[in-house]
Amino acid sequence: MAALAVLPICYVLLLCYHPATANSIQDSFYNQIQNVLNHIRLPEEEEVLLPPRPKEVVGWGVNLKLGQVSGVTVNNVGQPVIFHRGPRIWDERSFNKSHYFQQRSQGPIREDTVLILDPHSGAVLNSWGRDLFYLPHGITVDPEGNTWLTDVALHQVFKFSPGSRRPGLTFGQRFMPGHGVRQLCKPTSVAVATSGEIFIADGYCNSRILKFDGNGDLVRVFPQQQEFLSLQVPHSLALLEYRDLLCIADRENMRVACIGAKLRDSRPGPSAAFTIQQPDMGRVFGIASHGDLVYAVNGYSSPMIPVQGFTLDPLAEAVLDHWGPTTKLFQSPHDIAISQDGHSLYVSEIGPNRVWKFEMQHNYEPNSEPNTF
Repeated sequence: MAALAVLPICYVLLLCYHPATANSIQDSFYNQIQNVLNHIRLPEEEEVLLPPRPKEVVGWGVNLKLGQVSGVTVNNVGQPVIFHRGPRIWDERSFNKSHYFQQRSQGPIREDTVLILDPHSGAVLNSWGRDLFYLPHGITVDPEGNTWLTDVALHQVFKFSPGSRRPGLTFGQRFMPGHGVRQLCKPTSVAVATSGEIFIADGYCNSRILKFDGNGDLVRVFPQQQEFLSLQVPHSLALLEYRDLLCIADRENMRVACIGAKLRDSRPGPSAAFTIQQPDMGRVFGIASHGDLVYAVNGYSSPMIPVQGFTLDPLAEAVLDHWGPTTKLFQSPHDIAISQDGHSLYVSEIGPNRVWKFEMQHNYEPNSEPNTF
């Protein structure tokens, strides 16, 4: 059973009457008020459902040996899948000022970068991706089981069919940053609709969203010049298909922005973009959706802003809850994913190089706060 919050309700009573004389106005007014109070029961409280709160699964995945875990997703059978960088680190020497990768001579990462994990124990069930990637970033498993991966060094996005180790579809030009319609520059994230429509967050340099049809043909670029929305490092994407909504972790603007996705098989979404922002949100690194809710994690922004998770209601443009692990603090969250059934949530970190598992808690005290030490 879901947790309940108690909210006060105020009622305003508007009464119309026609007293016979001016002298009877006061008596008539008070008599009508008394009559209403005698015959109506005014509720003092209202029960409101609270959103599920992620609760840490203590000890899950602690034995994993990982590089920087840049991405996490959940496949169609509920297994978390991560994208990590092995021994490679993104630092100030990785790119020049024109965004060209400076360590090509090192070759691709020579160990498996994609790991499929056991959702119960966190153990590695399968792995692949060696000798393919230079600087992994985002990972998404779409409704058909295809795996989408972004590499910021290659400036490319790849689609891998289930079981395949060669990409069936590639966006961007190898090692060539650019802003043309066939070029990408440090792409960060991919979202794919059940209709096959593709959204690519492009990314650190271009700060735009590209929409493609299922064949890989460009449909639209967000935002257009006439649109008020301005993005600054769109770092993660989440689709709310039923609402025809695409939400964006607008990292350096310290907010979540949502736009109409204009999906082929959905009812029309909002005509104008809107944002969710509050002082403690900080730089939003990762977002994931389930139902009408969006779960988000921020990264280090300032000493005054905690690194934590958020539960958002994009339709209300509101932050509903704050949460985090109970055994220690988040340090550098980079991505977030939730299972299709909404029971399990995963957060990947860069720095500690780990993956957290959370289970959704439905019974908790509304005023209880997650551990903030």
